[in-house]
Amino acid sequence: MDLWTAFQALILGVVEGLTEFLPISSTGHQIIVADLLDFGGERAMAFNIIIQLGAILAVVWEFRRKILDVVTGLPTQRNAQRFTLNLLIAFLPAVVLGVIFADLIHHYLFNPITVATALVVGGVIMLWAERRQHEVHAESVDEITWKDALKVGFAQCLAMIPGTSRSGSTIIGGLLFGLSRKTATEFSFFLAMPTMVGAAVYSGYKYRDLFQPADLPVFAIGFVTSFIFAMIAVKGLLKFIASHSYAAFAWYRIAFGLLILATWQFGWIDWAAAKA
Repeated sequence: MDLWTAFQALILGVVEGLTEFLPISSTGHQIIVADLLDFGGERAMAFNIIIQLGAILAVVWEFRRKILDVVTGLPTQRNAQRFTLNLLIAFLPAVVLGVIFADLIHHYLFNPITVATALVVGGVIMLWAERRQHEVHAESVDEITWKDALKVGFAQCLAMIPGTSRSGSTIIGGLLFGLSRKTATEFSFFLAMPTMVGAAVYSGYKYRDLFQPADLPVFAIGFVTSFIFAMIAVKGLLKFIASHSYAAFAWYRIAFGLLILATWQFGWIDWAAAKA
């Protein structure tokens, strides 16, 4: 492993960790940064699976007490059973639609122009969702109904379009469906666990021939870096939303998306020819 490859792995691990659970689209940022670093091809597909696992491990660690309470209470406690059922219900739409459309979406939509457009559109929707009157009926994840969970699950499917953001779709969807800001954020984190692990297992099996022993050092750098920075991002987001709205993230999405579109429109970077 040369220094340039190690640097690429480090930067992409940082990007994945910082953006996976913020409503700004980790996939979109990965596509943009990977293109700038010229890190693509089959090796990149395997690498992305590994760093996503690093990010999800950070959430598992952050919410380990809640997870342990649910697991130990599942046989007897109604709240634990309902919480688990809600996660399964919210997870199912992504499973079904992901299996059907994943390859088509990856082929046609995984490019910087799609990402930039989705960033801008998603940012505008986020601003609208934050400024409308909120009618909250679920102040904690234990108060979420199965109907709420199903709605959030379908909202998550919008994130199959790169640049939309899985966390952004589920959080803003949760706000629109009557969850408090804290509840929508935490449920988005919990829903990320089965969604991302399931996607990683499916992709890992599908592309199992791409994993080579020689790439282990590169994977290790990306995994550890992603875990560390995802921990920072999750803790920071939970603290931030305690006293702020998501408007700042919306404006960031719009500005970043417009910047990408401007560099393409004026011919500074040939984003239209780029593919993840």
